[in-house]
Amino acid sequence: MVLSQYREAKAAQPGIARANDEVRRRLPFRDTQDLEDARRGFVGTARDDLIRDRAGRAVWDLGVYGFLDRECPDTANPSLWRQSRLCADHGLFEVTDGIYQVRGFDLSNMTLVEGERGVFVIDPLLCAETAAAGLALYRSHRGERPVTGVLYTHSHADHFGGVRGVVSEEDVAGGVPVYAPHGFLEHAVSENVHAGTAMGRRAAYMYGAALPKGERGQVGSGLGQTTSTGAVGLIPPTLDITRTGQTETVDTIRMVFQLTPGTEAPAEMNIHFPDRAALCMAENATHNLHNLLTLRGAEVRDPRVWARYLAEAVGLFAASSDVAFASHHWPTFGRERVVEFLTTQRDLYAYLHDQTLRMLNQGLTALEIAEQMTLPPALERAWHTHGYYGSVSHNTKAIYQRYLGWFDGNPAHLWEHPPVEAARRYVEFMGGADEVLRRARQSYQEGDFRWVAQVVNHVLFAEPDNAEARTLQADALEQLGYGSENGTWRNFYLMGAHELRHGSVGTPTVAASPDVVAALTLDQLFDALAVRVDGPRSWDAVITVRWNLTDGEPVTQQLRNGVLTHVTGTGTGPATAATDVEVTLAEPSLRAVLLGTVSPGDLAARADVTITGDPGKLTELLGYLGDPDPDFAIVTP
Repeated sequence: MVLSQYREAKAAQPGIARANDEVRRRLPFRDTQDLEDARRGFVGTARDDLIRDRAGRAVWDLGVYGFLDRECPDTANPSLWRQSRLCADHGLFEVTDGIYQVRGFDLSNMTLVEGERGVFVIDPLLCAETAAAGLALYRSHRGERPVTGVLYTHSHADHFGGVRGVVSEEDVAGGVPVYAPHGFLEHAVSENVHAGTAMGRRAAYMYGAALPKGERGQVGSGLGQTTSTGAVGLIPPTLDITRTGQTETVDTIRMVFQLTPGTEAPAEMNIHFPDRAALCMAENATHNLHNLLTLRGAEVRDPRVWARYLAEAVGLFAASSDVAFASHHWPTFGRERVVEFLTTQRDLYAYLHDQTLRMLNQGLTALEIAEQMTLPPALERAWHTHGYYGSVSHNTKAIYQRYLGWFDGNPAHLWEHPPVEAARRYVEFMGGADEVLRRARQSYQEGDFRWVAQVVNHVLFAEPDNAEARTLQADALEQLGYGSENGTWRNFYLMGAHELRHGSVGTPTVAASPDVVAALTLDQLFDALAVRVDGPRSWDAVITVRWNLTDGEPVTQQLRNGVLTHVTGTGTGPATAATDVEVTLAEPSLRAVLLGTVSPGDLAARADVTITGDPGKLTELLGYLGDPDPDFAIVTP
């Protein structure tokens, strides 16, 4: 297939241009409070726009979003353009006395709290290169203060991945503490490993890191601009926060914690600084409607619990907080405004939860609820409730999924054909690909891009090499992107158009880095192998392997009926079964062979390894493991 034949980005169609113009008239663009808050306390920024890795490759460009200073064109939703302009402001900002933030150096913010001896770092961005650049910027203005502690507010990679840019393992071994909420390590590593390949590939669409930046391309993701593409690392925490009200002091910095599990992340916490009258809301209250089910994929979050924790934060901290800041976006200043901000965010998640439940109990399906859901005028008027990152549409579907699952109750949807088989039948029913495309082109001219994308998708899945279908689908997705207020929707649409025209971009940012994999417990590592077993190919295999650890309990693996199970210790089941092969070794050697860095043949040559039984069975077992595909197709079968 010759992809160069597909056309480049087009201008906005008249219907999209009119819809975007209506946004300009409808929303309160004269309200400049966010602009004032976002630029308040600006200290300075880096001299060099490009942040590079050791090989000289650019992993972040501070200047690439300069085009956002221009007036919003017809090819972007003015509300999203406004949000992206605010997120693109980069540099070091003073939040309050002794608290600074580096913003615009990555998808997230890095917060720096000054103590008596040095500086305490909260959420060191996604990669080591951007975190190091942010710390260097801070030190260029505030002096060469040592890092006296690190804190991860929650278990998403953009809040811990850059840790090696601010501290080393030697620093931590030497006494620099690393704080995290209870359960952080389990969720941080499992999310990025078990389904990490699929999440990473879909994140390429969600954040649009590989898209050209510009008025017809990527303008931001609503939560920030995009993801950096440097080295993602992880240094495990040395101290867990286990309860709300727990108080810790580091370098004279006193912190009071509020655990908020099950909100924006499975393990997350807010932090109050009583001596600074400052409240860090992690990612629980940012200047947008957040995701209840992120488009890259994740566990469904609980808006009911989210709203309750926001209410709790107001009760615990708002009356003694002159500023609230988060790990994305800009702060909110003034106690009355902090209370208003947090209570409005609370009402946002509670309203979506309660009204979705009301409508599903009236028999409406997820799609119907998404179409009917409208926020109250008071919520709609607040800029920070807009769906720049999460959306009302996909969040209501997430709530429906949380309570009722994927099935809408209609038996016609219980056993539908899979996409390719259904597409072939649809296209045949509709008169063939030529007739479908003829009608779709007419719908395109009428501005019904949503329908074009839906119907041409059938042609693409029936005939993936159909050049005309690829071109028309790319054009329709592009127009839908131009009209999206939601940054991630825009990126998904434009990435779909980009890959239809130019081919797959793969996975620009890989969160399952060596550090993350190394942090897996042995139990998690064995589970990670189990999901890689090619079940049909191993149906008839029965293999039992016992790993006798010289520095731990024995682990017995058994492959049976295409299922790879493991038992630690000498219990029942596989642990007492007759073994095909036993391997005595230390844990580092076990990890090496399970991760594939050492072959079974080379394993026997190690001085610390003894193998009894049939070593060919170990080779056979590992041979049933398949490799995930970080380049799988999304907009084509």
